[in-house]
Amino acid sequence: MIRPGAILCGPLTLGRGNVVHSGAVLGERPQHLKYSDEPTGVEIGDHNVFREHVTVHRGTTQSWVTRIGSHNFFMAGSHIAHDCRVGDRCILANGALVGGHCVLEDNVYLSGNSAVHQFCRVGRLALLSGCSATTKDLPPFIIQQDVNVVVGVNVIGMRRAGLDAPQINAVRQAFRVLFREGLPLSDAVARLERELGAVPAVAELIAFLRNCPRGINSTRSRLGADEAA
Repeated sequence: MIRPGAILCGPLTLGRGNVVHSGAVLGERPQHLKYSDEPTGVEIGDHNVFREHVTVHRGTTQSWVTRIGSHNFFMAGSHIAHDCRVGDRCILANGALVGGHCVLEDNVYLSGNSAVHQFCRVGRLALLSGCSATTKDLPPFIIQQDVNVVVGVNVIGMRRAGLDAPQINAVRQAFRVLFREGLPLSDAVARLERELGAVPAVAELIAFLRNCPRGINSTRSRLGADEAA
């Protein structure tokens, strides 16, 4: 369903059951100084909702296409920049901004007026709190607040996604190893692999951490740690 006043620019591919509200602009040229009107595009899956004044820009020649999966909810004024990859069942609240070349894995939640720096990755079921920003990769299941401050594990999100108590508890243990023991990241990852690597959720976390060229952020306060949601 395309609501009155929505703007669709090509090349743009839309799957089934998408709803595009008034003022949303999908597929417009990227905001990139080196873009020269090449025929890049946007590819969007099924059953996404784009509320008022959402903007999704097409790719540049560096990757050609901006891709969005299915069952995502983009609230009013949120923005997906050029060359991004968005998974399934993500929620971007009002005013959430995602810079170019970012990757959002499945079930990511970006709260209102939050921002993800270009080239960052955000892992599955990670949560960026309202008016917060990240300039480094945000691992799966982790919550960040303010600018680059890790505060805890997204326990409620994990429960809602169907992860059982043993997996959630294992991720809590992993959080303590990563952010409370003062270990270098490589040593923390090696310890997680030895002690908790058989747990699927921790194995997913380890795989993400092994591919973090921007690095990850640290904690600055114990407030809400391990129990935040």
